Amino acid sequence: MIVAPAPEQTRARYPDEEGYVERDGVRVFWEAYGDAPTTFLLFPTGPISHSRLWKAQIPYLSRYFRVVVFDPRGNGRSDGPGATAKYSRWEFAEDGRAVLEAAGADTAVFGGLCHGGGSALILAATHPACALGVFAIAPFVPMLAPSHENYLQFPFHEQLDTDEGWAKCNRHYWLRDYRGFLEFFFSHMLPEPHSTKHLEDCIEWGLAGDVDAHVLSVTESGRPWASEEDARALCRRVRCPVLVVHGDLDGCQPRQEAAAVAGLTGGTLVTLEGVGHLPQARHPVKVNELMMKFADSVVPSPLTTHTWARAE
Repeated sequence: MIVAPAPEQTRARYPDEEGYVERDGVRVFWEAYGDAPTTFLLFPTGPISHSRLWKAQIPYLSRYFRVVVFDPRGNGRSDGPGATAKYSRWEFAEDGRAVLEAAGADTAVFGGLCHGGGSALILAATHPACALGVFAIAPFVPMLAPSHENYLQFPFHEQLDTDEGWAKCNRHYWLRDYRGFLEFFFSHMLPEPHSTKHLEDCIEWGLAGDVDAHVLSVTESGRPWASEEDARALCRRVRCPVLVVHGDLDGCQPRQEAAAVAGLTGGTLVTLEGVGHLPQARHPVKVNELMMKFADSVVPSPLTTHTWARAE
């Protein structure tokens, strides 16, 4: 039986422009909002989700910037390439550059969450002329720091005799019950009370497009460089301003990694107390404020003037 996809939820802001960019036979879908001279390019967080993860940022930021988002290969309206090599971190970063060009922008402030934060850093390091700044939430830079303790409890590739707890973060479990993994994983990424709607969204986005357990296991298993020193060298190549945001209840990326990214790039680390892995969803006002202040420090907004007329 074929199940029709759920109708899209009503948006607070619809795109002013949308399209596809194709790289090596893979089409990547993008959207642009607003017409301001400065662009904010927001990366998706790998194929576990798509561009709607920024739905609480787009309406606000697009009042001051041109906001460009895109679906990652394997999710949303982007293609799911068959070759595993086409899911490498480098490909996601290059997709961002291609989308930026397709949207008609030469430079942008980059934003990213987790894998998306890592992709933003890769693009800033490899194409510095494009990067005005990088706003990274819990950036994932493989091998830069030890994995979060949650991922160290069970091996990822081995068959396990339990499905309890973080044993669900296992390739074989994903192949048996991918939805069950998404439900477990995102419930731990959203430790804040009253997160039911956000959890429902994340599960829906995780099941969108061509993404499945095999695709996700490929992206999780691959390493874009050979050593910790390679990861550190990449961060040192980033020359633009960097702001790293990390929640102290983050169950995915450790604080040590966020601190290392900030230190190696000469950036700033902001810690949010009582916050999990998805602050852009659960604490959008604070995140939007931080994004606005950071972007304004990199590319100051044009001065707005008002004239007051004295009553006669």
